[in-house]
Amino acid sequence: AGNETTRIIDTSTAHRTADGWVFGFAELTRGQRDAIAKARHVSNPGCYSTGAIALLRPLVESQVLPPQYPVTINAVSGYTGGGKQLIAQMEDASRDDHITSASYLYALGLAHKHVPEIATRSGLKRRPIFTPNVARYAQGMLVNVPLHLDLLNGSPELEAVHAILASHYAGQDIVEVVPLDQSAALSRIDPEELRGTDRMRLYVLGTPGAGQVNLVASLDNLGKGASGAAVQNMEIMLAR
Repeated sequence: AGNETTRIIDTSTAHRTADGWVFGFAELTRGQRDAIAKARHVSNPGCYSTGAIALLRPLVESQVLPPQYPVTINAVSGYTGGGKQLIAQMEDASRDDHITSASYLYALGLAHKHVPEIATRSGLKRRPIFTPNVARYAQGMLVNVPLHLDLLNGSPELEAVHAILASHYAGQDIVEVVPLDQSAALSRIDPEELRGTDRMRLYVLGTPGAGQVNLVASLDNLGKGASGAAVQNMEIMLAR
């Protein structure tokens, strides 16, 4: 980047909270797509971060979720999210470090590399607790954020939380907020449901009147969670 015209999309964690870099989540907030289009330096979001921020940012921005709320984020990802080494450990049974587990927790010290960008880009003032899990399938991710409704400003019901997300992402062709009646009819969500796509699906789940909500983001960790987002940012920057 030694001249005034070179434009960069950085897919590492190096600049995701850095000044002078535009965060490459086009649906983040109003004007973000335009900011990406004009930017010289764009930081591509992490996969877990994309799901968590998609759920949290609209609620913080609408002043419903207090920035000091003690947020807990749980997630499961396909093993391709761990890169070449983990893929080999999962798929090559001849390796000494072959992993046979169906799933496992990691980042046990609560210091996953995506936490800073989740906090910064969501607008949180308290560091969230993040517990990721890798499972024995290749692609797909679920990120879920459970919340107590009585600890939110105004003690909203499920419908109000859903309305905030639906309004925030209205008109977006990549991020979908699932209607409440469709979410209520589900008995399970498959983390591989969006495998091979660059889309993201958001669910608002809970029992009416119970005072709790479970927010879930579903995406392909290699799609909207990685290369799909990079391609989207490139197309925005090239005005395609």
